[in-house]
Amino acid sequence: MRIVFALILLIGMGLAGFAVYMAQGRFSEYQSKLEYQNKALKANVPLVRVFVANGPLKYGQKLKKKDVRIVAWPQNAIPEGAFTDPKVLFPDGEKNLRTVLRAMEKDEAILKVKVTKPGEDAGVASRLASGMRAFTIRVDVASGVSGFLRPGDKVDVYWTGRIGKQDITKLILEDVKLIAIDQIANSDRNNPVVARTVTAEVSPEVVAKLAQAQATGRLLLSLRGTQDTSSLGTIQVDQNQLLGLKNQTLEPAVAKKVCTVKIRKGDSVVAVPVDCPTN
Repeated sequence: MRIVFALILLIGMGLAGFAVYMAQGRFSEYQSKLEYQNKALKANVPLVRVFVANGPLKYGQKLKKKDVRIVAWPQNAIPEGAFTDPKVLFPDGEKNLRTVLRAMEKDEAILKVKVTKPGEDAGVASRLASGMRAFTIRVDVASGVSGFLRPGDKVDVYWTGRIGKQDITKLILEDVKLIAIDQIANSDRNNPVVARTVTAEVSPEVVAKLAQAQATGRLLLSLRGTQDTSSLGTIQVDQNQLLGLKNQTLEPAVAKKVCTVKIRKGDSVVAVPVDCPTN
């Protein structure tokens, strides 16, 4: 009987030890997971509520509350100009709505540069920066880059005209931003259109320069690359430079020396031309 009791006691102690061992293992595993979660929480970036498009938005469309929704956005990756406050995006509710200036796809962040101010339409005035003015330039197929210009493109402006007796072409402006082609201000169009006018965003001083240039000669536009920020400096070409001719100057004509001999005839003296003596 004592042997059986001792055997049961030994088995019980073994099971208790095994249970303690398993509990320690589980506790260590729990501690490791807890430490990992704490580290992950510390590494997590705080999230901010940002308004995004609830579906595709087209140029000129009125932006309504049903067209947007709120998503959680990493605080350190919020696009500049994003809307986070509904009172800012819709300050007057549905009364004075903003207008879409650039086409947007679903889940794209609503940015200030992509919509107008409340109550404004998508006209040219809404695209002008502070202190800038709109100036319209007459173009044709050649001067308008064969119709491949779009609102938002940047161009260099050349002037061709006559100075004195020479026809010259000169670069007068660089990196000029276009905000409209004819009456189209939508920068999302892709089909080429042969325009009759383009509207540029320039300073008031440049408005005067362009007006004078357009009145005294012909303006030509040269499309710049989207990533081109280089400065061209002074560019001017006249007819002689174009044809590779040098300016020729005529030598002044040398007057021929005339020698005379005076001969008395009666009461008068007559000067008779003769060959001049050589030295």
